[in-house]
Amino acid sequence: MTTADIMFAQPGNPENLRDHEYQTRTVLFALLAAILIHLLVAFFLAAFGGVFSPTTPVEDKPSELTFMDLTPAAPKNSAFVETDESKKAPEPKEKTFESNANSIGASELAAAGQLPLPSQTGKDQPFMDLETHQHSLDLKGAQAQPSAAPQERPSPSTAPQTQPAPVTAAEQFAMLTQKPPQPRDSSAATSQPQSAYRREKQRTHIAGNITNRGISSVNALGTPLGRYQKIVADSIGSRWYAFVEQKQDLVNIGTLKLRFYIDRSGRVKGLKVTENSSNEAFANVCVQSVLEAHLPAIPEDVANTLPPEGLEVDGLGFIIFPNR
Repeated sequence: MTTADIMFAQPGNPENLRDHEYQTRTVLFALLAAILIHLLVAFFLAAFGGVFSPTTPVEDKPSELTFMDLTPAAPKNSAFVETDESKKAPEPKEKTFESNANSIGASELAAAGQLPLPSQTGKDQPFMDLETHQHSLDLKGAQAQPSAAPQERPSPSTAPQTQPAPVTAAEQFAMLTQKPPQPRDSSAATSQPQSAYRREKQRTHIAGNITNRGISSVNALGTPLGRYQKIVADSIGSRWYAFVEQKQDLVNIGTLKLRFYIDRSGRVKGLKVTENSSNEAFANVCVQSVLEAHLPAIPEDVANTLPPEGLEVDGLGFIIFPNR
């Protein structure tokens, strides 16, 4: 074996080893202390760096004033309620409904509910009528001819007993919108011509919150839109009664609702059946009543308050129920 292949070990001096370990620990502690100091400096700079920096001056803005109209406004898109022209009243304080004439709310019974309606006895039915009377049509001078009572009766009216030529909507509109002459004597009463048509009504059982006692009525404001809606209802209704009389052997008991628009010129658009619990013959009768109703153009002052598509009629209902 050669000397190049052998390594000889010799133990070192113990004191030199201890000095070397001490120096190593000293350097390590110094390095850790330096890292810690740098971290602390970075933290304080991040936390308090903006305290002593100069603040940016806030730009002065002029004061703004907002004016608000606190005048109470009449409710928009109020539900339409028909008012008999013979029961006109002064303008009500509470304008709950929109109508063809003013009406002041009154109730025959004490308030018994939360709805803005009068309390009264009557039948439970899916529509609201404040009184009971038979339907009548505008006969244009013709005499009503009796007919056999049908086994089924339509509502909001019953099956008609005659087959008259209904008054045109234009004639109704002229009668409802013409201004009566002013009397020389302020005490003299003036009456506005009325259409002879009226739908059949049957008193509905209602529990409302009106406390004023009197003949059942609601708080309604007569408006141009309300008067036009009355013309639409009368024109469609007078035709509906006649058509139901002609097809009474084909239609079934049930309810139907329609949705459509009336444009500025009085044309019906977008007619859709939204509900029908009767048969197709009854649906055809109802649709025909609307399409053949010759409606006048919407007055300009009313049309200007409506959306571009015109007056929306949603939920126009027709119902036939058996005699009860």
